[in-house]
Amino acid sequence: SLLVNAAGQPRKEKVKLPSSLQGRRPNSIPNKKIEDPVAGKVNTSSLAMTRQHLSGFHLIPPRVTLGVLKEGCTYVTTVILKNVGVNFSRFRVKQPPPHTGLRVMYTPGPVAAGLQVELEIEIFAMVIRGEDTGGLEEISHDIEILTETETLLLPVRANILC
Repeated sequence: SLLVNAAGQPRKEKVKLPSSLQGRRPNSIPNKKIEDPVAGKVNTSSLAMTRQHLSGFHLIPPRVTLGVLKEGCTYVTTVILKNVGVNFSRFRVKQPPPHTGLRVMYTPGPVAAGLQVELEIEIFAMVIRGEDTGGLEEISHDIEILTETETLLLPVRANILC
């Protein structure tokens, strides 16, 4: 119960439910698109809940922190995009601007329910500003992944050693 704690005593503060239990996902923006009537659907009574819970992708890990990088070097990390819905679904990645040094490499196409694809995040460590920052410059960008139901944001953070 949300009214009592594990010992059976009344709670002093409200319980904050995670966004996944509230029907929202962290770092995502829902699309206002009308459902495509041609897309494959599953119509069974066991799935008589909202469509929002039956489709979508999860990012594993949900954010990328690369730490301290040497200027002039290229680094690559892998992020998994898993289809947690019951239907096949499509996605595309909005490539970051060139001045960030980021590039996302992936194979486009539909992803079947329960399967996953790998996104390779490549960063060329370069200093954007010419001013003296004390030896470290922070790079921060949110990569947009556009799916049929929402836009996922993948935060990428790194520090470049000048």
